[in-house]
Amino acid sequence: MYSHRPVIGIIGGIGSGKSFVSSMFGELGALVIHADANVHAAYQTDAVKDVLRSWWPGVVRGDGGVDKKAIAVRIFNDAAERKRLEGLLHPIVNAMRERQMQAAADDPAVTAFVWDTPLLVETGLHRTCDAVVFVDAPLEVRLARVAGRGWEAAELAKRENSQMPLDNKRRIADYVISNATDAEAARRQVRQVLSELQSKSGKP
Repeated sequence: MYSHRPVIGIIGGIGSGKSFVSSMFGELGALVIHADANVHAAYQTDAVKDVLRSWWPGVVRGDGGVDKKAIAVRIFNDAAERKRLEGLLHPIVNAMRERQMQAAADDPAVTAFVWDTPLLVETGLHRTCDAVVFVDAPLEVRLARVAGRGWEAAELAKRENSQMPLDNKRRIADYVISNATDAEAARRQVRQVLSELQSKSGKP
């Protein structure tokens, strides 16, 4: 518990709708912390840009923007480079998350803290959560969703192969929320999970 409220970690396959389900917890008063948003903010800092320039010339463009596609090509084909980037970004992102939680610690309107973190299990952060929620969706649904990002099946497979297998993640989870096509059904499941965790915490 953090400030007597549950910390909920969200995991699942790429395209399963983890951020969508996180937003449903947000509708119920949870503070949702999106790791991707914090990573984006980290990339905007001069300190991170300076390191990236020293590692990989060209990934920081002339306008100061970071070429994330160029970074993705480097790290998905080289585990050592991926770990080096994670070693740079994770401490910064962790500090951001802690500051966000501290800022909301005394807010009585906050019902829970939700961590929407793609590498929650891989980084071991799931161990500090009160509950881990696995967002489940069939592969065909996930493929349709990531097609909106311009990804084909091979790209999805390549990215998922760099993470823990989904079966293992599902076994780690305390709850499974189905997020196929019926948003209201997913919303009902979110309400049930939050209600159970609030009961355990003693909070109404």
